[in-house]
Amino acid sequence: MSTKKILIIRFSSIGDIVLTTPVIRCLKKQLKDVSVHYVTKEIFSETLIHNPYIDKLHTFKKDVAEIYSELKKERFDYIIDLHKNLRSLRLKQQLGGKSFSFNKINLQKFVAVNFKMLNTLPDKHIVERYFEAVAALNVVSDNEGLDYFLSDKDVVDVNKIYFNGSETKFTALVVGGSYYTKKIPLAKLQEICEKIKTPIIALGNKDDKSIADVLQKKFPHVSNACGNYSINQSASILKQSQQVVTSDTGLMHIAAAFNKKIISLWGNTIPEFGMGPYKPNSENKILEVKNLNCRPCSKLGFKECPKGHFKCMMEIDLAGIG
Repeated sequence: MSTKKILIIRFSSIGDIVLTTPVIRCLKKQLKDVSVHYVTKEIFSETLIHNPYIDKLHTFKKDVAEIYSELKKERFDYIIDLHKNLRSLRLKQQLGGKSFSFNKINLQKFVAVNFKMLNTLPDKHIVERYFEAVAALNVVSDNEGLDYFLSDKDVVDVNKIYFNGSETKFTALVVGGSYYTKKIPLAKLQEICEKIKTPIIALGNKDDKSIADVLQKKFPHVSNACGNYSINQSASILKQSQQVVTSDTGLMHIAAAFNKKIISLWGNTIPEFGMGPYKPNSENKILEVKNLNCRPCSKLGFKECPKGHFKCMMEIDLAGIG
């Protein structure tokens, strides 16, 4: 029997890619004689580079057209489109063959954003919707949650670097985010740091460093790690933490893969979109302002609050943090 080749498509971003990992695992484990390939942007390849269920990772810098010829040579038997946009459609047209996708519920999200009618949203996590794309192959969810794999080189010795070599329980505080209206504002970050008495390591990219600097100067128990580490090194810090406080970010989903206790703060987006922490730890808490007449204002996010008040974040009750 010849080996079947399967290509999974998910171009971006960190969280969305991590949320595809149950599909990757189940394809590899449930199908015989299968070679699993994955195509994504080079900037996000670090999230998958150590995944043992992927036989070959294909990456591109800006446009997937850069690797059309490379992908055509593989002659895939099946294409699993977990991105489902015009770029993935063009790729499927280039490659031909059988392809499968899933329901992105864009119409329901449009209704929720524009008319605030949440009852049209399915009570179904996006991971479960991803599995719709492999149902025809008789692949089903194993309910084992998300995967995230690190190499020894990725491991950050947190105790040595931040706690003078002593084993210390700490909170990972995610300062960054892909959109302003998803990020936890400075005033709320300060409230969080006041409530948490144990050590805190602030995580984010170099653009978040100045915000974390403010926290570090005001709170002696805060360490600023923003911009110091790669995605996988930041993941290593999450893995060693006692709990993770975060907004709706890629690092939230990585924390879920490690089954960490997650306290998540939700701004303009809502968990009902199906993107909350998957297979949540029983100690998880979701903090949000419910019944706000301007929320959700986007399925993604904005550079600033469209209303100017940012109530969805500023009015969150932090009683659940400590």
